[in-house]
Amino acid sequence: MKTLYLDLFSGISGDMFLGALLDLGVELPQLERELAKLGLAGYHLHAERRHKGSIEGVKFDVHVEEEPPHGHRHGGPGHGHSHAAGHEAGHDHPHPHPPGHGHGPGADPGGHGRNYAQIRELISRSGLSDWVKARALAVFHRIAVAEGKIHGLPPEEVHFHEVGAVDSIVDIVGACIGLELLGRPRVLAGPVVDGFGWVQCAHGRFPIPAPATLAILGARGIPVSQCDEPHELITPTGAALLAELVESFGPMRELVADRIGYGLGTRENKTRPNVLRAILGGSTARDNSCDWESDTVAVLETNLDDVSPEVLGHFVEQALAAGALDVFHTPVQMKKNRPGVLLTVLCAEADADPLTALMLRETSAFGVRRTSAARRKLQREFVAVQTPFGEVAVKLGRLNGVVVQAAPEYESCRKVAAAAEVPLKEVYAAALKAVELR
Repeated sequence: MKTLYLDLFSGISGDMFLGALLDLGVELPQLERELAKLGLAGYHLHAERRHKGSIEGVKFDVHVEEEPPHGHRHGGPGHGHSHAAGHEAGHDHPHPHPPGHGHGPGADPGGHGRNYAQIRELISRSGLSDWVKARALAVFHRIAVAEGKIHGLPPEEVHFHEVGAVDSIVDIVGACIGLELLGRPRVLAGPVVDGFGWVQCAHGRFPIPAPATLAILGARGIPVSQCDEPHELITPTGAALLAELVESFGPMRELVADRIGYGLGTRENKTRPNVLRAILGGSTARDNSCDWESDTVAVLETNLDDVSPEVLGHFVEQALAAGALDVFHTPVQMKKNRPGVLLTVLCAEADADPLTALMLRETSAFGVRRTSAARRKLQREFVAVQTPFGEVAVKLGRLNGVVVQAAPEYESCRKVAAAAEVPLKEVYAAALKAVELR
């Protein structure tokens, strides 16, 4: 499987990401044909080769043909799209529009852009592939959750201002289309670096990182550092793309660069070229031609011989609630032939330190061992199957396009079994039979 590595030394925005994908070989006409499936009107795409400092790359723009009179723009911080000649790049942060100045079909009549429900409907009813739909919706969901926490609203009620405008929808959906056109590579990235200073957004004048950017990265457990660039480098759209698409963050490891692309921003930075470098390549490890997904997880372990079952049970609940991927304990024989347990936590590498602290606080452990483990995962999808008892959700696992695993979802089966007043095992069996008949 190919790997796409994002070098974030100068940040990321949606249009910079698309510029880098175009520089890697995505054809603009292909991108336009796929985006046309959204049914959005009133815009056209523009991409041209330019220089940023001494670096040549692709500057990608979405030109909105019916620009609101107030002249707000919808791109990244100095990275984004100019909708009028010579207009200086702004921010993709939500800020109110004057009444009556919505953005295209489905815009809120009060001028607040589309809400999450409208965007979800727009993408869901489109002719895009299921893979693109799922990832684009997941990116918007991350933004909705972050904005909802900031405003104290449920995600469904969040209005996307600039992020709900035509060009930002094109940025996010186009990014997912571009990845599919490149063959759906696994995405890795370097450490996340933002600038410093202030940004004007819907919440007022806030220090960098902006509220939505910080909330999106924090929800995924992605650490962020600041550099000496006196401008915003990571936009909320860029943060959401990273949080949803990137498997892990860190230095490049055994990556052979087949192609290198540069997505150019608009602003002239003071300390670094305003570019996103994207490297498409493969690993030096032997390729076995399997299309599985891969990532790296942290494995936390400690041996305990003086902990009560109640404490262990409580810890498992706490760790899972704190974001652990899995928690389990195994009987072991310890020194002096004492019986004990091996407590193991699997988690994202970004969550390893908080969960280590939890293990030290909540158990009798004096130390925790930590290792990294490479995972290979089946391509997964959820489907709804009809059984004689009702509709059941089933998780499918594919390897090279072939379904090799099928697992009915417990909660779905439990509800159907209770409603039909039949044993749970009968619902499980019916769901598996329905999968075989698909």
